[in-house]
Parts: sequence; structure tokens; C-alpha cells
Amino acid sequence: MKLLYANDAPRAYPSSWYAATATPLPPFPELDGEARADLCVIGGGFTGLSAALHAAQQGLKVVLLDAQRIGFGASGRNGGQLGSGQRPYQDDLESWLGQEDATKLWQLAEDAKDLVRNLVEKHDIDCDLKPGVAWTGCSASDMRHLHDYAGHLSSRYGYDKIDVLSPEAAHAICPSPAYHGGILDHGAGHLHPLNFALGLARAAVAAGVTIHEGTEALSLAPGQPAVVTTPKGRVTADYVILAGNGYLTGLHHEPARRVLPINNFIAVTEPLEDPDSVLTQDIAVADSKFVVNYFRLTPDKRLLFGGGESYGYRFPDDIAAKVRKPMTQIYPHLKDVRIDYAWGGTLGITMKRAPHVARLAPNVLSAGGYSGHGVGTATHAGELMALAITGDAAGFDTMARMPTPPFPGGTALRMPLLALAMTWFSLRDRLGI
Repeated sequence: MKLLYANDAPRAYPSSWYAATATPLPPFPELDGEARADLCVIGGGFTGLSAALHAAQQGLKVVLLDAQRIGFGASGRNGGQLGSGQRPYQDDLESWLGQEDATKLWQLAEDAKDLVRNLVEKHDIDCDLKPGVAWTGCSASDMRHLHDYAGHLSSRYGYDKIDVLSPEAAHAICPSPAYHGGILDHGAGHLHPLNFALGLARAAVAAGVTIHEGTEALSLAPGQPAVVTTPKGRVTADYVILAGNGYLTGLHHEPARRVLPINNFIAVTEPLEDPDSVLTQDIAVADSKFVVNYFRLTPDKRLLFGGGESYGYRFPDDIAAKVRKPMTQIYPHLKDVRIDYAWGGTLGITMKRAPHVARLAPNVLSAGGYSGHGVGTATHAGELMALAITGDAAGFDTMARMPTPPFPGGTALRMPLLALAMTWFSLRDRLGI
């Protein structure tokens, strides 16, 4: 797992716009010695913090371990989009699982958005939560697919929060020559993800959670109770939740086979002289490319733009140049804009882009592989796991029914095979196929 930290200074957030504008927490101490808990949570991102908070609120003694800092991984580095639905399209879920489970999963996704909003309000988390996410089509056929999908959500699920955008209407909101219409989801939203994670940590501590940073979980010995070993100590717990997502490579073979770490990159420009030339509304945007471009304006009118992926452990030497390329394809007039921040992050993906939610042993639960859809889903998965270990596993079991087959080639070949496949999809994006 140490290779996954090769791009970062130990126990330090990357030099991102998020870190520069966060409301910081003082470091939590490393675990040194023995600890006993009802629940040990491994991972201090959205999943782990939510699980710890909700379990503590139900009276459990909770110890949370993070190898680095709270929100250090994908939770503190992502595009900040709170999307509707699960990561797979609803018609895919209908095909895989049938209408009954697809309907349950749609409602769980709605619950996820409500949970984020309620946590922000209840715990007074200052994370700039705003409504509105547009999906833009990169071709006329992509636009028609998005329009058809909006109709499907309306007719089958009663979801009426989407505006269908013609090319002219989309251009009035997002004046890019690259797009051909799309949809605007007023029920989705966007936020400052690192501040959201730090707010969850404050709430968890207030609920009685003990947090240890700089404390890598080296091994997990299942049993009743389970034992988690760290460099300077160990935690003995009745339950364990694995919430390391893309960083969770060595503790259990099942998540390692089904959740693959990949890298994604974000750049933030200088404040724009004419922000309306980028977006005329305070919304986030994601496009229809397989390797998605996503962006929004910050409160101080910078463009925050995510684009480009890599497979392997090392980030590119010039992240700003890697992101500038897709950014100027979307907005050619920004070719000379200064980039003030650029960073990479490691997230977890699965073969079918459905999250991997699993009970690995009677007292060991895991969730990850959100595939770029983690703001709501990860937060909700944490709550569902806390509920499952305290007696209500209905939501957890429904999420666990989504298919997450193992990557081909085992742990040795899965990365090269994925890189080959993603090269093909990137070529399709460039050719507009």
C-alpha cells in the first residue's frame, strides 16, 4: 500500500485549492498501544467518518484509524459533485437486478443526497453545498441519450427535477463549443469535499469517536473479536469496517480483487476575468465522455476542472499540463489562463462501476469502489454499515446485491489490462465514436 502514497508527503494534504481554503483540524495522535472498541473503522474518508459517526450515535464505542490525515484520499480531492442515482444507469440496474431492486436502489440514492444535506445542516458544516449538476452531451446522439434517460427517470421513478436542455439552452448555461445539449439536474449538487470530510470528523469526535491519524492498518485477524494491527499497537473490536476504498489493497483479498485504484487529476485556474464565459449559473458540469471531464466555478470565480486519468502508482510530472489539455478542448479561450493549483488523487473503481458493498465475515463489512460517485454514495454506505451492525441490514443488503465481478488477470495483471481498455475508450472519446 505504501506505493499508493508515493506521490504525497506523509500526513500532509496535497497542495490543492481545497487544502488552501479548508477549515483545518489539528492532527489526531497516532495509536500507540492497545485499544478496545465495539467498532474499529479503517479509513478516514466519507465512508469511514459516516460509519463512525452513525455508530457512535447509536451508543457504540468507535475507534477510527487513518494511515494519513482525515480526508487525505479521494474524499478530500474529488470534484465535489453530489450526483443523483447510483453510478450505473437505472436501466442497467433494471437489467442486472430487476425492477424491484432497481427501484430500491434509486430510493437509496435519493436517501444518500438527503443524508448529505441533513448532515451539513445538522452539524453546521461550512462546505458551500449548492444545488445543480448538468450532464452535457459531446455529440447529438449523446444528447438524445441524456434526454431519453431523463424521460425514463420521470416516467418510471417520478423524478421531476431535471430540465432537458437543447443545444441552445445548454450553450446559454455552459458556453462551450464542445457540447450539444444535455440535462440539468436540480436535485443534484456540489460542495467543498475536504471541508465536508472535516465537518464529519468534528461531528464524529463530538459523538465520542476516537480518531487516530498516521496509523496504518497493517493486518486484520478476523474472529470474535477481530484484531487490527498497526505499527505501534493494535485494536481489538467486535466489528470492523473497511473504508479505505482505493487505498485498501492488502487487508482483505475480496476488495482487492474487485476495487482497483486509479488516478484522476484536477486543476484550478486563477480567478477568471469573465466567469460567464465558462458558466452562467452556479452549477457543476460533467460530460458524456467515458473518461469524464467535470468542472464548476469556485466561490472566488476560478475554474475547477477535472480531467485525465492514469493507471499505475505514479502521478505525471506536470499535472497542470495534463489537465490543461482537456480543459482547453472544452474552453479554447482559456489556453493561456494561469493555473494556480493542480493535484492528483487515487479513487477506487469496479468493473461495472457499481460500488462494492460486502459482508466479508459476520463481523467485517466493507464498502468502496464508488467509481467517481462517492460524495453521496460513500457517505450513505457508511451509515448503512453502521445500521447493519446494529440490527438493520436492509439497505446494506440491497446495495450488496449490485454486481461487482473481480477484475480479470488477478492482482498482477488487472492494472495493465485496465490501462489497455482505457486507452481504447480514450480513443473512442477522441474520435467521437
